[in-house]
Amino acid sequence: MKQSIFFALAFFTASAVFAQENPVKWSYEAKKIADGPTGAGQYDLVFTANIQDGWYVYSQYLESDDGPIRTSFHFDENASVELPGKNKEEGHKYEGYDDLFGMNIIKFSGRPTFTQRVRTVSPATLTGYLEFMTCDNEKCLPPAEVKFRFDLK
Repeated sequence: MKQSIFFALAFFTASAVFAQENPVKWSYEAKKIADGPTGAGQYDLVFTANIQDGWYVYSQYLESDDGPIRTSFHFDENASVELPGKNKEEGHKYEGYDDLFGMNIIKFSGRPTFTQRVRTVSPATLTGYLEFMTCDNEKCLPPAEVKFRFDLK
């Protein structure tokens, strides 16, 4: 009986420690860059990853799917919103061969930003989620999803 209580306690303690380890915090904002007719406009949707020292997130534009999970942005369909062009990445970037994955990768540390330009034909709400994976130099955490919502008015 004591042994099963010990294992249950050890399991819940390990789960709690793993759940608390979250080295990346995301924030996002819409910046209006141009007005259009009848409430339409152009916006830059800016996603910022605040990454703890020693951890990384990965580029959307990796050369292969054989390595880390790339950061990706999934927008729910909305007839009032167009997404012209690709999402842009800026920040402290490392590019080159990675021993952990045995391939060339692009990863970011610090506070990288990912920016998607959108056009609206009328005021709109745009929802979706981003997916990312984070690793340090020895281990990776499972991919995670972060929901987002923009009120473009």
